[in-house]
Amino acid sequence: MSMLQEFKSFAMKGNVVDLAVGVIIGAAFGKIVSSLVGDVIMPLVGVLVGGVNLTGLAVKVGSATLSYGKFLQTCLDFVIIAWAIFVAVKLINRLRREEPAPAAPAEPPRQEVLLAEIRDLLKAR
Repeated sequence: MSMLQEFKSFAMKGNVVDLAVGVIIGAAFGKIVSSLVGDVIMPLVGVLVGGVNLTGLAVKVGSATLSYGKFLQTCLDFVIIAWAIFVAVKLINRLRREEPAPAAPAEPPRQEVLLAEIRDLLKAR
């Protein structure tokens, strides 16, 4: 098998394609969450803490600027994405779990049924 055929076989496996789709959707989802945090949540948090723009928080150390406000926003992004993934996986696992069918009572062998009938007839005498 040539190297090109081997690569084609590898690239077209279901797992690789699924992974590629997951990465693309994950990147898009990350952008949505970043916008939610940066444009909706952080301004509200800023209002709650007295109108401070948290993304602008920084400390100057010598000639370096430590932008810890952006770091806080990125941490909040991570927490929201992790929570959303947790909820999605939990929902998927719940949907995948199949309820076991109630076990039908096993019918006893014919020989036992006949013996039970004989016993009942003997008791009736």
